Amino acid sequence: QVQLVESGGGLVQAGGSLRLSCAASGRIFSINDMGWYRQAPGKQRELVATISRGGSTNYADSVKGRFTVSRDNVKNTVYLQMNSLKPEDTAVYYCNADIRSAGLLRNDYWGQGTQVTVSS
Repeated sequence: QVQLVESGGGLVQAGGSLRLSCAASGRIFSINDMGWYRQAPGKQRELVATISRGGSTNYADSVKGRFTVSRDNVKNTVYLQMNSLKPEDTAVYYCNADIRSAGLLRNDYWGQGTQVTVSS
């Protein structure tokens, strides 16, 4: 069984930084795209950043220049470095990964979510 476990959320003042981590575990054959999404209260879940296995990245316009997504393919882990945080970044952040399991079935997996709160 494949699972994604996130860590690193918390409370930070505006202008501060946080680093999120998400580790995939289980019977994994390969991992394609990995990324981060977020959902603020009363809003739909939105893309924050994605990264391909080869390292190509994609960012939401609202986080460009402030957030950096990276991954460690040996550790099956994706990171999100968040700098210059703003109150509008407050949300539950979810890790996402496109994983082919050891049985060669391909599925989209989600982490449990981690709360990020930015105070003004």
